[in-house]
Amino acid sequence: MLKRITSVFVLSFLLMACSQNVLTGKQQLTLLPESELQKMATGEYQKFLSTNKVVGSTYNRDAEMVIRVGQRITKAVNSYYAEKGMTDKLEGFNWEYNLVDDKAVNAWCMPGGKIVVYTGILPISQNEAALAAVMGHEVSHALLQHGNQRMSQGILQQLGGVALSVAVANKPAETQNLFMTAYGVGSTVGVMLPFSRKHELEADHYGLIWTAMAGYNPQEAIGLWERMEKAANGQKPPEFLSTHPTEGRRIDQLQKFMPEAMQYYKPLGNN
Repeated sequence: MLKRITSVFVLSFLLMACSQNVLTGKQQLTLLPESELQKMATGEYQKFLSTNKVVGSTYNRDAEMVIRVGQRITKAVNSYYAEKGMTDKLEGFNWEYNLVDDKAVNAWCMPGGKIVVYTGILPISQNEAALAAVMGHEVSHALLQHGNQRMSQGILQQLGGVALSVAVANKPAETQNLFMTAYGVGSTVGVMLPFSRKHELEADHYGLIWTAMAGYNPQEAIGLWERMEKAANGQKPPEFLSTHPTEGRRIDQLQKFMPEAMQYYKPLGNN
């Protein structure tokens, strides 16, 4: 009887924790309020920047490019949400874009639009449009609340599903580790929580749309992922690929997403 009562309680708890994602329309497990994660992200982002080598944009063309691409992606997202009458869903987003001097092939976006691109990914992206595909992909993770889902799952499994404030107060190190892992922060991403491949394909889908709306040719994403695979050279894949779908599957899916993305594409000179 106790097991049945416990099962009913857990099921009820999970049902209450499910919410509908405004982009996909799908139900998702989000135990944590985005507003709290955004506050946490603000602190963790500044902490990360203070302990890593940020490339200043004043005299560095690559850093200027990261900011320029980020601003165009942000404008595309704002426009898309406005067209869908969902502007309120971007409340709490205070976008920031930084290039960090690190050989890791990685990029990430925390809740609220806190973005970092590592210099190690630039030789593989090679051009601004491919970088837009990378950043659009990472922005999609934040918009789709994938990190929230991963961290919710981690708190449920490791910390018993307690409130975020309780987890931070009682298990600060564990909570921070869950946060950093959920959002792929750092040179060594570690082991992602389950369902990450599904999340990656969703991020690819919407990332192509933001890329196209920003005025970049989304077809550059195909070459990007081909170069990413070659960068692995039969060895351990770059962090950016470590939990992603296999190359063949990814390109197949990108090709399926491409007609929709191309409908949004207006070259920068025609904007």
